[in-house]
Amino acid sequence: MKYFFYLFFIIISVSSVLAQNFESQWTGHFSYVSIQAFSQGNDKIYVAAENAVFTYDLSTEEIETLSTINGLSGELISTLYYSEQFGLLVIGYESGLIEIAIDGEENILTVVDILNKPTIPPDQKRINQFNEFNGNLYIAAEFGISVFDLSVLEFGDTYFIGDGGAQINITGTAVVPPFIYAVSGSNGIRRAMVEDDNLIDFENWIQIAGGGYNGAVRAGNQVYTTGNNTVFSIIGGLQVVTTLSSPILDITGQNDFYNVTTANGLFTYDVSQALVASTTSINSVDEYELQTGFSHNNIQYLGTSELGVFQKPFGSNNFSQILPDGPLFNSSFSIDASPGQLWVNFGDVTVSFDPFPITRKGISNLREGEWFNISYNELTQTLNKEANDLVRVQIDPNDPNRVFMSSFQKGLLQIEDQTPIKLFDESNSGLDITYQNPNFGIRIFGMDFDSQGNLWAVQAQDEEGLLRISPEGQLQKNDISNVFNFDNPPLAFTEVETTRENFVFFGVVSDGLVGYNPNNGQVKKIGVNLGNGNLPNSTVRSLAVDNNNRLWIGTLKGLRVLFSPGGFFDENSNVDTQPIIILEDGVPQELLFEQVITDIEVDGSNNKWIATASSGVFYLSSNGQETLLRFTAENSPLPSNNVQDIAIDEFSGVVYFATVNGLVAYNGTSTAPRDNLEEVYVYPNPVRPSFTGNVTIDGLTANANVKITDIEGSLVFETTSEGGSVLWDTTAFGRYKVASGVYLVIITAEDAIETKISKIMIVR
Repeated sequence: MKYFFYLFFIIISVSSVLAQNFESQWTGHFSYVSIQAFSQGNDKIYVAAENAVFTYDLSTEEIETLSTINGLSGELISTLYYSEQFGLLVIGYESGLIEIAIDGEENILTVVDILNKPTIPPDQKRINQFNEFNGNLYIAAEFGISVFDLSVLEFGDTYFIGDGGAQINITGTAVVPPFIYAVSGSNGIRRAMVEDDNLIDFENWIQIAGGGYNGAVRAGNQVYTTGNNTVFSIIGGLQVVTTLSSPILDITGQNDFYNVTTANGLFTYDVSQALVASTTSINSVDEYELQTGFSHNNIQYLGTSELGVFQKPFGSNNFSQILPDGPLFNSSFSIDASPGQLWVNFGDVTVSFDPFPITRKGISNLREGEWFNISYNELTQTLNKEANDLVRVQIDPNDPNRVFMSSFQKGLLQIEDQTPIKLFDESNSGLDITYQNPNFGIRIFGMDFDSQGNLWAVQAQDEEGLLRISPEGQLQKNDISNVFNFDNPPLAFTEVETTRENFVFFGVVSDGLVGYNPNNGQVKKIGVNLGNGNLPNSTVRSLAVDNNNRLWIGTLKGLRVLFSPGGFFDENSNVDTQPIIILEDGVPQELLFEQVITDIEVDGSNNKWIATASSGVFYLSSNGQETLLRFTAENSPLPSNNVQDIAIDEFSGVVYFATVNGLVAYNGTSTAPRDNLEEVYVYPNPVRPSFTGNVTIDGLTANANVKITDIEGSLVFETTSEGGSVLWDTTAFGRYKVASGVYLVIITAEDAIETKISKIMIVR
């Protein structure tokens, strides 16, 4: 029987909130390959991945996902449980957070009681297991046991059951009346009368075994736990059931079966402790690592670390993979977009550009809504060499099927038509391993194409570290030694950006910003001193040239703008960068003061998307004076406030955000200018009374004049497009909302030859 929550908003405790659903404007692109936990109910298998959840319908074989787009936090999941009686999916986190998805409800209930409990140390709040009995959910956590009433969605008591009432790590609980059993990772096994009204008293919990154990599950009328590589039964005295050859990672139970998982094996036992199914290899998979396992209806479900779920019937050797579409990993470090596609890589460097430990994670490509992944092993086999620590990606603007990725260890990777074809390194190009330590490798980071189709890139600690790859694929090295002391070279070069004049600028770790003039080989460097750059910090982390040819500079401590990069090399030119000064409550403030700025992107309207390492994303007007949007993990589906990179699909306006905890996309409205006005469209249309946003007029040419009039010809709005779209707030020049009726959108191209007229229906 289902329990219906008619008094839902009344009975939620004060420590619970409803998380918003963002599906109308956002899309999640999470990785579901790393499986943390299983549950079953309602003819579905519920699967916890790293920081998102998916369900597998046993009847239809359909897969549905649940992520930050639906209101989940995006934090690391530790366990989950589905209550079939109450229609609740309960998700537990490493942080102590609990979230509840209610059947038939759109929003997610966020329960923060444990997370916010000041008497529990932050590193002891992990949720280890959920166990339901008589309408109560017993929450095994690193501090003890909490009880949650599923009928009213409220917490009851919390039990600290260690000696003297100490907080101890409870890895699992199980109930076989009249007892509840609690298993600890280092403080043995304890039991108490489950119906005792005074379980809050630690003296009512009797220790029945010493040592450390992991997990507790009921199968039939017995309770099982594990320690190292051994399975134990508890009721009737601690007894060894079986010993495996490898350490046991997890134990799960379902009805009359329990499942034991090792790194490469899943073993399912029945209530008589007989082995009824085992899996120690997966067909056509050479390497895999299990993290958890499950069984239901005589089918084993194997949860892997990098391949999702495999299912296999008992007694069969036929496997099928269950895996939602997505990138290889959540740790996307660099992304780049072109119309209809996105490329992702997963390398990493520290704030000081140290690549160690080296990442080996492959690459992912989203094309027309579907993911194409190349694993690291596949990449290595295709190239017959390693391309590790891939840290930047650049799509050729003249050929979107041609992509380059820089490795901060192995050189420069070229991809054609989704196939890696060449790794530029010391064996096949002019690139050299320049540092005395061979492990330093060929550290290439930033890249950018100029208007002539040349790809510019930078290699660390090389006197000729500014690289140019011609459209024909020829690599040329350029001398930059006159602005550096290569007896003590900078640690790394960072981002690269080319200007309208095809000047090349690149950032340096702890040594400012460098400009290069390809016409005469002139090199110039600026830094933090007034009169020679005025940068807020000597490490330049991000660069972007906007539609007005201004160079926006992100550092480890704030933002600057070089307003005239075209005059950078002129004799006696002013090379000082300028802060953006805004007014906050009438007081002048520096925009993004001391923020670590990880990326800057310019959209079709010349507005700026700015990513930070700790404060989410800022969307600024073209001059930076107005913050149009601000996205954080607290107010949006961003799974983290540490945003590594941003990419914009200029045709659709979609903005992608790569965070340390996953990739999400926002359905933006600003697009690049079109060649003509043939595809102009207006949305939403009609504008209904419930709509409170802006109307978008898309498909515009650059600098098109847009006028909106009522049916009698009275002008209510006029602007000039900077990109391919403009927004109208449905007011008459900002003074008042226009009345219901039909409005004409009159668009004239910059040359005044091409015109287009559309209509908008406003319904108040």
